[in-house]
Amino acid sequence: MCIFLHGIRFPTTEAPTSYYHMTKHPVCCFQDDSSPASLTDLCLTYVSQNLEWFCLKHPDGSLCLREAILFPQELADQLLAKMAIEGLLNDSTVGVFRNCEYLRLRRACIRTARISAEAFQRALCPHRLLELDASRVNADLTIADILQGLATNKHCQESLQRLALTGLTMTSLEEPIRHRFSSLQGLRSLSLANVDFYDSGLADVCSLPRLESLDLSNTSVTNLTPLLGLRERLRSLTLHQLKRLEMSTAQLLGVIGQLDLLQHLDISDDKQFTSDVARQLLGQPGILPALVSLDVSGRKQVTDAAVKAFVEERPGMTFVGLLATDAGFSDFLSGEGNLKVTGEANETQICEALRRYSEREGFVREALFHLFSLTHVMEKPRPDILKLVVLGMKNHPATLNVQLAASACVFNLTKQDLAAGMPVRLLGTVTQLLLEAMRTFPNHQQLQKNCLLSLCSDRILQEVPFNRFEAAKLVMQWLCNHEDQNMQRMAVAIISILAAKLSTEQTAQLGAELFIVKQLLHIVRQKANQGVVDATLKFTLSALWNLTDESPTTCRHFIENQGLDLFIKVLEVHTNIELFIYTDLEKLFFNNEAITTIEQAHLLHFSEAIDTRRHLQNIAETCNIYCNSIVSPSRSFNPFFPLLECFHTPGVQLWAAWAMQHVCSKNGKGLTHKGKCTTRSFPMYQFTHSLIHPQPLQIR
Repeated sequence: MCIFLHGIRFPTTEAPTSYYHMTKHPVCCFQDDSSPASLTDLCLTYVSQNLEWFCLKHPDGSLCLREAILFPQELADQLLAKMAIEGLLNDSTVGVFRNCEYLRLRRACIRTARISAEAFQRALCPHRLLELDASRVNADLTIADILQGLATNKHCQESLQRLALTGLTMTSLEEPIRHRFSSLQGLRSLSLANVDFYDSGLADVCSLPRLESLDLSNTSVTNLTPLLGLRERLRSLTLHQLKRLEMSTAQLLGVIGQLDLLQHLDISDDKQFTSDVARQLLGQPGILPALVSLDVSGRKQVTDAAVKAFVEERPGMTFVGLLATDAGFSDFLSGEGNLKVTGEANETQICEALRRYSEREGFVREALFHLFSLTHVMEKPRPDILKLVVLGMKNHPATLNVQLAASACVFNLTKQDLAAGMPVRLLGTVTQLLLEAMRTFPNHQQLQKNCLLSLCSDRILQEVPFNRFEAAKLVMQWLCNHEDQNMQRMAVAIISILAAKLSTEQTAQLGAELFIVKQLLHIVRQKANQGVVDATLKFTLSALWNLTDESPTTCRHFIENQGLDLFIKVLEVHTNIELFIYTDLEKLFFNNEAITTIEQAHLLHFSEAIDTRRHLQNIAETCNIYCNSIVSPSRSFNPFFPLLECFHTPGVQLWAAWAMQHVCSKNGKGLTHKGKCTTRSFPMYQFTHSLIHPQPLQIR
């Protein structure tokens, strides 16, 4: 593996021309999902998921590499980011980065990781970092901890140029902050979005001598006057949703208007406040002459005419944010040309909004709402749009409104033949996100319906890689809590297909849950009482069949909950579906351990119900049509032996003989190879041979 990694040539990461480009709202770059994963990504995934195989464990529980392997610097950055993204970065695994000589970090991303202040300081702070993204790390690691850790490395204090602390807490309640941002003299970009950051800290930040980009979104700042200390260098300012700002519109514009070098300004607000700051800014001639990007999304009193006049006065502008405003509906602001626009007037604007606002749940929800109306009429696969929906779902897994709108869009984008045009890896990602949404919101009926509708796809269920065991459990839980007939049919269809795709161990584990067997039998009982033979019944029987395969516990649950009596009742009432009943009972009756728990009366009753040769003849006549799609060959002959010894119930012996012949016809080569080949080796061969051959049966 190590040689393999060293054989890769890694692309260099070019520094952006300005730090504004690094801190504007992220525009995600996707790998082509229709192509195989890159060799680099495959190797990084393998190493991160199997890190303990390559490591030794220190007494404190942290890991270190067994061999002194010199990683290319870009590769070390990518490995750290991969571990963070996949939820594998913790106090133990981050220990591999303590060795700065062999794993050299420059651009460290630990977003959403769960590491302590001590682990952070020991593993990351010794590196000479250029960038650190610690957005939304666990609450145990505070901003004070990060500043204190960085203070232990003088070189890092001087080299660090970009710091993202979105969503962190400033300090613990027990300890006041001792180190300040002003100690990071090389810092050029700082993000404090969604931080409990106050006016006292702003004065400290504004003393940084090289700061070019600042994000104060959703902080507790009340006065922005300290920003005037940055008027000679500040190029990007993000003030999204300043909920506690106490400045009047005139005072706010008085400060902003003096930032003459400003290229990017974001004063958007997804809470729909009534401030007229956007209207007054757009109407003020000559203000911010260097501006190339302005975001006023969510603001009221914004018109197309005012925006057009503002842009025409600044011909270098490349972006205007107009989502959730009254503007963006003119041809000039369509977003189709060099001027990019976020809004809801057309597909281009909506997609731009999903790209730029992927971390702002209010705007993501708004954009998905408008996207949903467009996806109703889409006739061609649009993986580009599905990727944007996935991005919103990933970033806001616990936000109900985002997941609800996203799941509805997913269904429209993957329904019927559209799924066939989607890359398998992309469908796998979105399917896992749907399952996560079902798990997070188990009691929200509409969300569960949306997810089930998307899952009920042949392409997804048959070809797409995802956790089918988890999916089967979630769908069964939904089925047990709801009686909606249309959704019930869809749920049992999904379960019947998923159950056939699970391993023997997973099937046994799933079927061992008593509530699952009870619920499936409840559906069969409902259909029997109603005298209904429909797709729901067929799928339910198929699910029971697959769940009882080689699972004694499931078979026991089936028998103890009157499953045999129920199936015989269905047989007696619906003679036209005997084939389905017989095939679904096959694996139940042929399970070696389960047979020992079946009372002889049950077997006798069943043998009488099938009336031996007469009903077997009926099955034979239709088996050619159905057996390839319905009857799945058993894995061995072991379950059949006890049945062949039931001399007092010839029907059972006859059924076992037919099943063995069917297995041979379907899987004879495999059985011969394993030394389990011919029926002549069985003690009951002479008896079953005489039973079968006098009849003109063709069972294949």
